[in-house]
Amino acid sequence: MKKNLLFLFLFLSILFSGCISQKEVAYFRGLSKDSTADINKNFKTIHEAVICNGDMLSITVTGIDPNAVAPFNLPLVSYASPGSDKLYTAPTLQSYLVDVNGDIDFPVIGNIKVGGLKKSEAIILISQKLAPYLKNPIVTIQFMNYKITVLGEVTRPGQYTINNERVTILDALGLAGDMTIYGVRKNVLITRENNGKLEFERLNLNSNEIFKSPYYYLQQNDVVYVEPNKVKAIAAENFGLYLSTLSTLASVSTAIFYYINTTN
Repeated sequence: MKKNLLFLFLFLSILFSGCISQKEVAYFRGLSKDSTADINKNFKTIHEAVICNGDMLSITVTGIDPNAVAPFNLPLVSYASPGSDKLYTAPTLQSYLVDVNGDIDFPVIGNIKVGGLKKSEAIILISQKLAPYLKNPIVTIQFMNYKITVLGEVTRPGQYTINNERVTILDALGLAGDMTIYGVRKNVLITRENNGKLEFERLNLNSNEIFKSPYYYLQQNDVVYVEPNKVKAIAAENFGLYLSTLSTLASVSTAIFYYINTTN
């Protein structure tokens, strides 16, 4: 009888702890049809990256007359290996560096302040600057160094280059192979540089409110950090003591089972 009660107690304990773990690991608990409708009322589907100091931009001007737009495009360049006069790369357009003042040095026109502008806003500004020289110019801007960094309790921490300039916190975790079982879902830290100042925001991926956060979409150079849970933190601080404790608990459990078997 005692043996059966002990097994029942252990089973219920494991079942209860398993439910708690599932709640801590699952994303977006409570997400339903009603909550989805509420989220979509405030969800911003249009996202544009903001140009920041240090960004490398590819800016191409096209038009009806190729000769007319040529002076407003940086020249094609090819690079040779050190000590050799042979080119080893195909000719590519040079990129514009956004300096510490948020300016780029544009051909013919000179300095244009694009820092702090969205890409669409920068396109409009450059088009206006070109209006005295060209008729109906087409301006295309692309980020050359759009990247994010994912650190902490993820499968593949590292720095990732983004090609489409539209990345969410979920995309970032997907690139990094998702969180490990030890990652704290309800306290993910986002570090962002904005106008020379650092911003810090913590997101709860267990909550549906994340979809309403302005940090749901990441900006270039954002850093995502997933902190370890208490189990991983304790193990990292004193791994030897942790193993010793587990070994002791296992020995005690074995002794209890042995005692119950012998008394019955």
